[in-house]
Amino acid sequence: MFKKILLLVPIIILIISTTFVKNSTKKLDKKIFEIQEDIRALDSIYELVLLDYNYLTSPDRLMEYSNMYFEKELKKKKITDLKTFKLKNE
Repeated sequence: MFKKILLLVPIIILIISTTFVKNSTKKLDKKIFEIQEDIRALDSIYELVLLDYNYLTSPDRLMEYSNMYFEKELKKKKITDLKTFKLKNE
């Protein structure tokens, strides 16, 4: 009888400890997956923003767009000719 109890106690302790370890690893796996998904989403947003920045900030591209969409509405100005306008209604 005593031998059976000595065998059962370590087995029960091992089963309980295994259960705790499994639950904690499941929680960690879930957190890791959520973080990886967030990183994937942020990476795709970063790539799009970087593409917009690289594509739209080159002066040649801006001149192409101004010619394509605004034709004669936009004119080149020197920086020294720029002034500040204040609207009375706003």
